[in-house]
Amino acid sequence: MTKKFISRTEEYILLAVMRLQNEAYGVAIRNQLKIVTGETWAFGAVHVMLTRLEKKGLLESSLADPTPQRGGRSKRIYKMTSLGVKTLEQIKEVQDRVWSGLSKFSAAE
Repeated sequence: MTKKFISRTEEYILLAVMRLQNEAYGVAIRNQLKIVTGETWAFGAVHVMLTRLEKKGLLESSLADPTPQRGGRSKRIYKMTSLGVKTLEQIKEVQDRVWSGLSKFSAAE
């Protein structure tokens, strides 16, 4: 199987979906990204990336039942596909090899 590299942003979004499991919807994913990166993520940017990851076959989504708290609207819930999980596993393996043997950062002198 050929390794499928994705952008760091795509990786972060996949990891957020994996971490949130059944609660992986737009706002929760955005909040998770803010927690782990310390940065505020634009709603539009997150949704564009979620759509792209779905088109690549790394995520799939479905609509949850409507809730009164959302004015009768449904949340779109995202979940990892087996290809998405495999892609993250490959990224982790490559990162582990790249970082192997580097115990600390130091400026080149």
